[in-house]
Amino acid sequence: MSAELTYALSAIFGYFIGSIPFGLILTKMAGYGDIRKIGSGNIGATNVLRTGNKTLALLTVLFDASKAGVAAIVARAIWGGGVADSITVALIAGACGVLGHNFPVWLKFKGGKGVASTFGFILATCWPVALIALLVWLIMAFTFKYSSLSALTAAIFVPIASYFFAPTPQYTWFYLCITLLVVVRHHANIKRLIKGEESKIKLKK
Repeated sequence: MSAELTYALSAIFGYFIGSIPFGLILTKMAGYGDIRKIGSGNIGATNVLRTGNKTLALLTVLFDASKAGVAAIVARAIWGGGVADSITVALIAGACGVLGHNFPVWLKFKGGKGVASTFGFILATCWPVALIALLVWLIMAFTFKYSSLSALTAAIFVPIASYFFAPTPQYTWFYLCITLLVVVRHHANIKRLIKGEESKIKLKK
């Protein structure tokens, strides 16, 4: 098998693992109906939290965060030897897992914003960078109580941190692309933040 075919298989595998819409599946199973008709219409954990069910939101975070990370780990284990570079295989599969979450074929390419799946991808491929991003998110969330602002700030720190802590430069390039995707997917949130209209994190019903 050629390296090109290996990378292509990794990309396809990652995409389909990432495209599983756990937020939608879990809320339907819990009797809340279609999460796309609640709040922002997003299938991610922040919108699931708007149902008032914190356990369901936590499960959504855990499942969404695991998708791209699992894709990266499994793809590296299966296709990471031989002619293909194992690091590249993992990065391709994980990045495509994030793409799958953002643009799932099952939902007409209308998915989440990829924050949790991005974190899982980074955690599986370079955990020190993931911990830095998590710390930034927590500081921003507790200080300003805006989920979107926290996610954007943490995402921006990812390629910067990877420049210093990742083993090779290719991590930084992959993380930079995913960071740009996170920013683009939050364009509406950025507009609301500027206008002072963005919703804050609410932990109480």
